[in-house]
Amino acid sequence: MIKRVLVLLGAIFLTASSSFASDVWVNDLRSLFLNNNAIIYEINLRTFGAQDINKDGIIDKSEGEESGNFLNAIARLDELMTSGVNTIHVLPVMATGKTKALGSAGSLYAAASFNELNPQLKSDKSALSLEEQAVKFINEAHKRRIRVIIDLPSCGAYDLYLKRPELFVKDASGQPVIPSDWTDVRLLNAGNENNINHDVYNLYKGFVDYVIQLGADGIRADAATSKPAKFWKELISYSRNRDPQFMWLAEASDSWTEAVSPEAVFTPYDKLLEAGFDGFYGSYFNMKDWRTASELMNHIKFTNSLKTKYGEPKAVIGSFTTHDELSPVLINGQPYSNMILWLNSTLPVNAYYVDGFDTGDNYIYLWGNKKARTTYTDDEYYFVHRGKLDIFNFSRQPGGKNTNFKQDFIMANGFKQFIAPVLANGRFVELKSGNPSVFAYGISYNKTTVLVFGNMNFRANNEAVIKVRGYNDSFLTIPVEMDTAPISEKDKFKVNLMPGEIQVLLVNNFELK
Repeated sequence: MIKRVLVLLGAIFLTASSSFASDVWVNDLRSLFLNNNAIIYEINLRTFGAQDINKDGIIDKSEGEESGNFLNAIARLDELMTSGVNTIHVLPVMATGKTKALGSAGSLYAAASFNELNPQLKSDKSALSLEEQAVKFINEAHKRRIRVIIDLPSCGAYDLYLKRPELFVKDASGQPVIPSDWTDVRLLNAGNENNINHDVYNLYKGFVDYVIQLGADGIRADAATSKPAKFWKELISYSRNRDPQFMWLAEASDSWTEAVSPEAVFTPYDKLLEAGFDGFYGSYFNMKDWRTASELMNHIKFTNSLKTKYGEPKAVIGSFTTHDELSPVLINGQPYSNMILWLNSTLPVNAYYVDGFDTGDNYIYLWGNKKARTTYTDDEYYFVHRGKLDIFNFSRQPGGKNTNFKQDFIMANGFKQFIAPVLANGRFVELKSGNPSVFAYGISYNKTTVLVFGNMNFRANNEAVIKVRGYNDSFLTIPVEMDTAPISEKDKFKVNLMPGEIQVLLVNNFELK
């Protein structure tokens, strides 16, 4: 127990020390990301700083309540910094459509403009302009050594189509295409590999100019597979001429094989990486469907293989849970959240979390899909995706009631920072467990080794004997995370793991063979 406390104190020191940063910000996000050292926290500014006075889950401005905006979000930045977060992924901040809309505020991904900020994000308590407020928010993040990724929507709102129909793909009848089930947006026509549509390219180029001017450090490209590789290559090259450290994350997966609609192009993840993206989502979100350790280990080995495949480093995020996924606690309870937390912290991936994950929010809104008291769009209902972060309404600040898990979140992020050299340079080794439900791996660098054992079965205990060649009790071994204690012997560990349990050990002066 004493050794866990020592690790926790070290983690807090590491996170707190970032407050002594220089006032002059120099973007280093790309390097951080490619070394798998980013700890990314996804936020919806419309809810991030929301002030729900009567606690009914809806922000009612007529009652003096305030939705999230650029300025009231600043108050939560210290909380993120203390939690070990060093990067935020800000969901779309551009103006949203109001026609044929989803939800009472409009979907964040129904972009009505690519060069005008969403007026919903302006605080009326300041004389600063909306752009000045956005710059202030980003500057305050940078003062805390928090990098900022801005989300680039893949489609346009119906409102934008009415203004600029030439930007959109048309079907055989001449109507704009609705991609998949995104009924509130229309598909932009980016062209194909032989002929890029420069009208859409210039729209996106203007977006890049705009967010770099605001001070952003990178872009997450929504549904990046829906545009040709040549389109992205030109755009990414353009951004790198302005800022060589400007990072690009593709929403793409190796498990995705189809276009969002018959009229859309489909660019697979590997072509996106070749085009210049620094990383992509991978398929860790499929872990909810995996039943064996080999499924997880195979994907880890696959993503690790991408580091040297493209002539320059590539990376992934720990996409176990995103705003498109059900809350982990609804899938396999709190043990699933705990497993996601420690996988993010010990794998050579960039950690990724959604606002509210760290306190166990289930994103169940009691008013969800009921008739709205007030609406700012042509949708009369509070449209939401059950169990997922609300991106459609003026709703409450995300957050659950599990304050104990918050401390685990801080500890795990601190541990990831502590072993940053290991994650960036270490050798990853799959360890044999002899049990199809039990995964085991280690990663070593410079005589420091992290060992991780986990039970993929969330319904039953599982025993295993894990082979760790060369290990013995003479090595200083610190138990970082565990509910039950493994028994160590020469060249092996014996474990009896509770349902969904994950164990993390730090071994000094030992390297895996």
